[in-house]
Amino acid sequence: MSEDRTQYKYIGRSLPRVDSRAKATGQARFSADLSFPRMLVGKVLRSPYPHARILNIDVTRAKALPGVKAVITGQDTHGEKWGVFPYTRDMQMLQTEKVRYVGDEVAAVAAVDEDTALEALGLIRVDYDILPAVFTIDEALADDAPLVHEDHPRNRNVEVNIDVGEVDVALLGAYLVRTDTFTAPEDDYFMAEPYAVCARPDADGNIEVWCPNAGPHMKAKPLANVLKLPMSRVRVRKIAIGGAFGGRSEISPADFLCSLLALKTGRPVKIVYTREENTITVRQGHGMVVTHTTGMDREGRVAARSSTAHLDGGAYSSTGPIAVSVPFLCMEQTYRLENVRFHGVRVYTNKPVRGMIRIHGRAYACGVDMQLDMMAADLGLDPVDVRLKNARRPGETTATKSLVGSCGLVECIEKVVEKSGFREKYGRLPKWRGIGLGLNSVQTGFPLGIRGGSQAMIKFNEDGGVSVISGVVDNGQGNDQMIVQIAAEVLGVPPNEVDLITADTEVTANDPGSYSMVSTFAGGNAVRLAAEDARRQLFEVAADQLEANPADLVARDRKIFVKGSPQRGLALAKVVRLALIQGRPVMGQGSYSPRVDHGREWVSNPEGQLSEAFSFGATAAEVEVDPETGQVKVLNVVAAQDCGYALNPMVVEGQFEGSVAMGGQGGMLTEFHAWAGGHCLNPTQLDYQVPLAVDMPPITPIIVETIDPNGPYGAKEAGMSVAMSAAQAYACAVANAIGHYIKDFPLTPDKIVEAIRTRAPRAPREFGSGNLFDHVKK
Repeated sequence: MSEDRTQYKYIGRSLPRVDSRAKATGQARFSADLSFPRMLVGKVLRSPYPHARILNIDVTRAKALPGVKAVITGQDTHGEKWGVFPYTRDMQMLQTEKVRYVGDEVAAVAAVDEDTALEALGLIRVDYDILPAVFTIDEALADDAPLVHEDHPRNRNVEVNIDVGEVDVALLGAYLVRTDTFTAPEDDYFMAEPYAVCARPDADGNIEVWCPNAGPHMKAKPLANVLKLPMSRVRVRKIAIGGAFGGRSEISPADFLCSLLALKTGRPVKIVYTREENTITVRQGHGMVVTHTTGMDREGRVAARSSTAHLDGGAYSSTGPIAVSVPFLCMEQTYRLENVRFHGVRVYTNKPVRGMIRIHGRAYACGVDMQLDMMAADLGLDPVDVRLKNARRPGETTATKSLVGSCGLVECIEKVVEKSGFREKYGRLPKWRGIGLGLNSVQTGFPLGIRGGSQAMIKFNEDGGVSVISGVVDNGQGNDQMIVQIAAEVLGVPPNEVDLITADTEVTANDPGSYSMVSTFAGGNAVRLAAEDARRQLFEVAADQLEANPADLVARDRKIFVKGSPQRGLALAKVVRLALIQGRPVMGQGSYSPRVDHGREWVSNPEGQLSEAFSFGATAAEVEVDPETGQVKVLNVVAAQDCGYALNPMVVEGQFEGSVAMGGQGGMLTEFHAWAGGHCLNPTQLDYQVPLAVDMPPITPIIVETIDPNGPYGAKEAGMSVAMSAAQAYACAVANAIGHYIKDFPLTPDKIVEAIRTRAPRAPREFGSGNLFDHVKK
């Protein structure tokens, strides 16, 4: 299904983004670029130990240093703990009793310049009692392991249990059953912009904050909580943001420290993290160990799956319940599962805190698709046919009771397979070349309670100029452009004549933020409804002048006219002025809250409508492996996603390309963190290998449109399903190329060389070439 683009003037068109020129010319202002009179430099003292009790902090010498205006420790705070949920509040912004990872915040200073601030840090004396630490999941779960948090036995932070159907019975009755374990270490966001915060107080005790974020309202509320201030006195301002990928979703200690220093000194303060600080203290992706036991019938239909996932969550809870659940949820949305069991455990360790990330759960998802390839080979089946037999269809309900409305997964598979030549190439490529296929699905939002809805307003200047007021934030994905195109389409004005007032808690209404993949669905719908409300008011004014029925009017090209009779019309500016004269100024309002089950809860009740819409993606990757060096050359990638409707195809394709870079090229070939005694050994881009433009393969993006009945113009989430399906495709392609499955990700050259050298376990070169294993029922 595809929408007729000729009915729209701006929607569905590939238009340049409204922020492109400013970013390309260096005029865009980020937090680190801000400067105010009398502004101070803030710096943070961090723990050098992974686990230690704080015995004493002496700041006397630091306070006495000329140029130092404030020094704060945990004793200067209210002791409030942050957590996404009430039952996960375990993280102080400045530690008062003990530190739990190398980099944990201990104290902070504000001084007249950076040199003075750094010198002051060196004058703070902290006495520690060093404690035993745990650095791996196995160490943390041991019976005699030291506890990261004393109120969590065996360091078990969050557990999610889902059990639907008759899993054990179905496994016993399956024709083929196999169990495989997949692992992946921590990975990172590596946003282009290191974290920076600027805070400015005023004489009334209010605080303005500029910082990277995935939703200003989602920053302001927790910041007000830990500062013990009313929300009206904490104002998170609009600023350009250099990427998020899930890592800007929560309040950062830097937000709190910068604000507290500013309030104490009565002066603006700015904290800019080094690249090392950004890597270690903002958030990281979870390390993960996953075991899948899957049963399949003789025709390749999955009868049951039982999965266990252990996540290395680091020192604090962060988005714990969400992080544990999402890998499972993405796969239950992708593949039909009548009998499924999931046991997820997030474990505390003495390492940096882990949060949500764009390719969260690579061990889980890649394990699912790789295991499907294994089982297809064991049964002599085509891996494409196996996926099609199990793929999600529209109108179905997931195991945890979410109704899937629009769903173009089958179309994504078919188009990717055709464009990549998958069937012709699988098993027929030259030696050391292979091709793989990955499928994934992502939620378009999830239950957020009172913060789940978005509101928008539209007002007019007397010259007909349009201003859109929305809480939607753009941290790189093109949300500002989305808002502009929707408003321009409804009101009949060029996009460049739409002014934006967005992402500022003082002047914009509530919005759930971009991290739940719901900006287009909720924020776009709110803007559409606000624009339609404004247009209705304009039509009522114009109808009186034109002696026409408001239902017969059209807004287009800055005019309001009678449908079919453009000569019977008025300039938009004139209608706006008439409304002002008549005492009924036009102000459009709109709000939208996705229809989800608010009784659903990640741990206590993980069933019910999770999201109003879901996106679906499929990716095929073709690779060539050098058997001597283990280097992987990606020859071609074809990526398709059902995004409902592409409001701006160029922006959507850009999201696909970025997703391939992060999920496939980086996430599956190069990106991971290395550790020694709790110290991160590769915190910068010197050693953490983020793919560059020169590393990227040719990418063919395919936009699949199913026109979601509830999305704005049929649109829903765009890009995330490609990120994970790209990782899955890369993993399966390398296995197909070398004839062996590697179950520890990413697929670095040393692992590939070792797999080739040891010759185990074997992966098929073509379907029908595998041998049935002992666990196949005879």
